[in-house]
Amino acid sequence: MEALPLFSQPREALSATTSSMRHWTVTELTGKIRGVLEPSFSQVWVQGEVSNCRPASSGHAYFSLKDQGACISAAIFGWGARRRNFELKDGLQVLCRGKLSVYPPRGSYQLVIDQVEPLGSGALQIAFENLKAKLAAEGLFDARLKRALPKLPARIAVVTSPTGAAIQDMLNILKRRAPQMRVTVIPALVQGADAAPQIVRGIELANRHSLGEVLVLARGGGSIEDLWAFNDESLARAIRNSRIPVISAVGHEIDFTISDFVSDLRAPTPSAAAELVSGAWVDVVEKVRESSTRLKSLILRDLGQRKMLLSHVMARVVSPKDRLREQAQRTDEIALRLERAVLFRLEQRSGALQRVTGKLDALSPLKVLERGYTLVRASGEEQQVIKSVQQVSSGRELEITFYDGKRTVRAI
Repeated sequence: MEALPLFSQPREALSATTSSMRHWTVTELTGKIRGVLEPSFSQVWVQGEVSNCRPASSGHAYFSLKDQGACISAAIFGWGARRRNFELKDGLQVLCRGKLSVYPPRGSYQLVIDQVEPLGSGALQIAFENLKAKLAAEGLFDARLKRALPKLPARIAVVTSPTGAAIQDMLNILKRRAPQMRVTVIPALVQGADAAPQIVRGIELANRHSLGEVLVLARGGGSIEDLWAFNDESLARAIRNSRIPVISAVGHEIDFTISDFVSDLRAPTPSAAAELVSGAWVDVVEKVRESSTRLKSLILRDLGQRKMLLSHVMARVVSPKDRLREQAQRTDEIALRLERAVLFRLEQRSGALQRVTGKLDALSPLKVLERGYTLVRASGEEQQVIKSVQQVSSGRELEITFYDGKRTVRAI
């Protein structure tokens, strides 16, 4: 018998059929599958057993999740750099949260995990998510309910363990940044079955006695079990009912609790909470310091200008002492000039007097008497000048004046 060809259609018909059909490249088909698969499984919780765990030198971890009926590839990126309290190993029962992703080079899908917990902790995580969803539905996390913190709080209350490192860190920061703030520590357990009720009582006590303008719930880091007290429903409602604004400062930056979502403000760490409540004080102190420096500079500049103006005024204004000294000097000069003028006038008058005196001397009777003449007067009160011999009678007393003196004689 003659063998029949696989396709009874002629080669030309087959070519025509395939050319009219829509065909995909492998890359296109993989991309299409990826576009359908990944949005549909963007976040899933998967429970299983770790198998074939292969940590890579890059810090990523690759393994499989399996149960009795199936197995799925899984990957955690950056696993080596994460803070964790357990190690991935074969046989470990875990609860993982992640998304499905397609790996095109192999055409396979895998679960890309962003959170993984041992099965016991995974149960707590599920309880956490359920409570979170319940309280969110009631509106306890509504941003409109959150109150703003006072800008410059003078008093804060801290509900925490008084012997823990968290409160010591906070006190050190507050002492350095805002030493004027008063801190009231309300003791409470922060771990264990009795912790949540004690924290609730601390919140009620702070509100009842107005122990602070801000209330901080503080605890250091730990596992989900260590922090579980802050996932308590009664605590969440106490935080929401607090009249005092509440800051939740629980664990490390990567830790989240129900108290973080319901509080008015979440601080990554207790130390960060101390920095938050004291931040405005630091700004005020810095502004005061800057203003003080600027004011000092302005005052010094103003004083400099006034000093310069005073120097100019002093240069133009004569001191009373200087004016008195100047007037005294001018008085001395005037007195000297007056003395010189008086002496000059006296000399002039003396010369004139001498000239007049010379003339008078020339006409003076004394000069005549010096030449031998005498002046004869009648002796007595009348002092009559005797001009003629007829006026002289015998026995009459006469006074004769010579140039160098007088004599009284009696006429014969």
